[in-house]
Amino acid sequence: MENRIGWAMVAFSGFIVVAAGAFGAHALTARLSPELLNAFETGVRYQAWHTAALLAVLAWRSSQPIPGQRLAMQLWGIGIVLFSGSLYVLALSGVHYLGIITPIGGVALMAGWLTLLVSALKAR
Repeated sequence: MENRIGWAMVAFSGFIVVAAGAFGAHALTARLSPELLNAFETGVRYQAWHTAALLAVLAWRSSQPIPGQRLAMQLWGIGIVLFSGSLYVLALSGVHYLGIITPIGGVALMAGWLTLLVSALKAR
């Protein structure tokens, strides 16, 4: 991922976090069941944490590029789309069969963290 594209993706994800958080807090509270609202909020929370992680690794990569950073960021990007995205769609549509995608996104998020761990341990 070229740095310019990486920064743009992080900025867009940060925008989505704020917009989705506000939408959930102001527009969905009265419309969704507590269970679906919780699912939506979980998607926002995980996207926020991983957007912050992407931001940190992009900054780290600018000063100290090491193998694996890019793969970790790609896995987090995939994880955000699959994990948070599936929770957003589930909460807004009520289509529960999409819940099968959520764990795949969770695995991608965890794989990103393990990739970063291995990369950091192998770095000189």
